[in-house]
Amino acid sequence: VYKRQDIYVELRYATERNFTHTKVYDFDEAYLRRGTTLKLKKVQEELKEIGFSLKIWDAYRPFTAQQYFWELIHDDEFVADPTNGPKTHNFGNVVDVTLVKSDGSEIDMPTEFDDFTSQASRDYSWLSGDPLKHVLLLEETMEKYGFIGYEGEWWHYTCLLYTSPSPRDGL
Repeated sequence: VYKRQDIYVELRYATERNFTHTKVYDFDEAYLRRGTTLKLKKVQEELKEIGFSLKIWDAYRPFTAQQYFWELIHDDEFVADPTNGPKTHNFGNVVDVTLVKSDGSEIDMPTEFDDFTSQASRDYSWLSGDPLKHVLLLEETMEKYGFIGYEGEWWHYTCLLYTSPSPRDGL
């Protein structure tokens, strides 16, 4: 885990702490499109004022990683089918994020990253207390700055500025 511009980064696929239980990426930097990065900075500025921070779990994803994930899980609710070509993670305009305290300590959220169950969805009817408050704060703040959440994963947000591949811009 490292911190850049007050945003924590823990690329799970650069570690064994992911659903594959293997290190998938040969890099640990969060690469995103510039416009996506600028919007994330605005989200972070607002969250910082109330004692929270973003933590990035995934950003730009190499297409070879997408193909590998599909080999392991043929479920297009959680993994995009690479036979349909590159998707938004491959373009650097999607970010998988969670909330943490400003000091980086974990807080209660609906599920862990890469939870392939219905509890990972944005149907929060089963949630209450702090996990519900936290996920709604994340969702509201991300949407305020132009991110759209994916219905199947509470942590997955798309910046709709881009729809084509990009050079890798570091966060």
